[in-house]
Amino acid sequence: MNEVTSLLHAMREGDTAAFGRVFAWLYPELLRIARSCVRDDARSLTPTALVHETFVRLVQAQRLELHDRSHFFACAARAMRAIVVDHLRRRSALKRDGESVPIDEAFPIAIDPSVDLLQIDKALGCLDEISSRQREVVEMRFFGGFEFEEIAQYLGCSLRTAKREWDRARAFLHAYMAEETATATR
Repeated sequence: MNEVTSLLHAMREGDTAAFGRVFAWLYPELLRIARSCVRDDARSLTPTALVHETFVRLVQAQRLELHDRSHFFACAARAMRAIVVDHLRRRSALKRDGESVPIDEAFPIAIDPSVDLLQIDKALGCLDEISSRQREVVEMRFFGGFEFEEIAQYLGCSLRTAKREWDRARAFLHAYMAEETATATR
């Protein structure tokens, strides 16, 4: 862990090769997270492709200052979310009848299996306006597969607070989704 933090500090100080070493060091864990995000089948985004695309996005990010291992994984989870959402948007656009992609097709940990990921992405945008901390908890838990202990450590809060933020975020997302569904059926 100290080596990862040291490499991240070296990266911030201009060592361009440091990020590649961090990525190689943490690759197995990134792959585990990616597997929790996508199903490995021929018509979906593969975990390996997701990890590699995450690397490209993180490398290309302007002014990315990663502080430690937890911060690295939080940024990686956010990047994975964006990549998967983009992938699902492209897939949805290719469907002739405009049928949405059910969330349980891409994610095993679903807030509500009948809701698609694009709706969750939109809801997370609204949640971010209310509480960026709760949005981070959802990204880390839902998209990154983080345990509450890891989330609490990253946020610098107690385990109880991390769980409470998750519960509040889920309540908001359920209410938001219910309102969106009600509006769509009117």
